[in-house]
Amino acid sequence: MPQAELDPAVLEALRRYDSPTLSNAIETFDVRPRDVGFASHEVRCMFPDLGVMVGYAATAAIRARGKASGDPEPLWTHVRAVPAPRVVVVQDLDEPPAHGALWGEVMANTFTALGCVGAVTDGCVRDLDEVRALGFHFFARGPGVSHAYVRVESAGEPVTVGGLTVSPGDLIHADQHGVLLIPAGIAAELPAAADRVIAAEQEFIRWLRSPAFDPARLAEMRPRH
Repeated sequence: MPQAELDPAVLEALRRYDSPTLSNAIETFDVRPRDVGFASHEVRCMFPDLGVMVGYAATAAIRARGKASGDPEPLWTHVRAVPAPRVVVVQDLDEPPAHGALWGEVMANTFTALGCVGAVTDGCVRDLDEVRALGFHFFARGPGVSHAYVRVESAGEPVTVGGLTVSPGDLIHADQHGVLLIPAGIAAELPAAADRVIAAEQEFIRWLRSPAFDPARLAEMRPRH
């Protein structure tokens, strides 16, 4: 894997924050441009009630159009090589995408057994009630009816989903707002940075709601992150 496995305590700490807060915290380190590092709104959270998902990326690409077959075993093997907890990130190569669903009740149970906590795809997903009850996270373009001729085209290679390029082993943080890529080099420092972001924002909000509020001081008082 291109990134080293982190202390599990770091992952547990990251679960305490929502993705916008961590996005703001990442900005304070100036390690990447502010307009990259997250998936577009095309990839949305299907189960907001499940809360935050954090895990290392296993990657695959699929197609569902055209009668053909594929072997899922390379994906199963690849997933097992990625540190747990695992998130399967799947690029749908069909044009347009989301014609057939790789993800449903059977696949969610299969990958839960393989130590995965959820899936991120620019394709579609199905069996929503059953998968939600399992507690398996789905981030997808939307729901779909059929699996069509879905097959795994590749596994363990970089993929692009919702404009976000993900490599095997990348650290994913996702919630009701969307999918965020966590830079491993600053991951351990992000909880403290997130606390600073929250403190600055709350101080500003308290000032906005206080008798001391002065519109002329907005530029001076607003948080700088």
